[in-house]
Amino acid sequence: MIIVSDTSSISNLLQIGLIDILHTLYGEITITPAVRRELNVLPKQEKQIEQIGWIKVQAPLDQKMVVELLKELDLGEAESIALAVEEKAKYLIIDEYKGRAIADAYGVKIVGILGVLIQSKQQGVISSVKPNIEKLIEIGFRLDKKLIAKVLRSLGEE
Repeated sequence: MIIVSDTSSISNLLQIGLIDILHTLYGEITITPAVRRELNVLPKQEKQIEQIGWIKVQAPLDQKMVVELLKELDLGEAESIALAVEEKAKYLIIDEYKGRAIADAYGVKIVGILGVLIQSKQQGVISSVKPNIEKLIEIGFRLDKKLIAKVLRSLGEE
């Protein structure tokens, strides 16, 4: 079973220096060609991605589904959801609200960057979630303050 990721989590984890937690938690990560192109927008990220051997690129076969999803999503999200559906992915790592809702409607199990951080702490990969949430906010990632408080409280990191 594969793990598919959209752009946001990979890009943000790269920016805060935690990209390796994806490999530690899930092993190989599969991205689509559109996600790969989106990651190439920042030259620094392009070089980092090229050096990561555990991220593989795979295109979804169901292009009709991609076209249908493009009515509501961008190409990276559409391809990621289509690939997750056809490969029966264990998880789709996606943060965008509309994409999450659509993936969920297709029966895809989703996790976002916050869920990745929680799993990382629970499995002893990182010692604390709070400083990493703070780093994400510093780079412009938006998280609901009530959700942050709830997560930190549940992890004993208030």
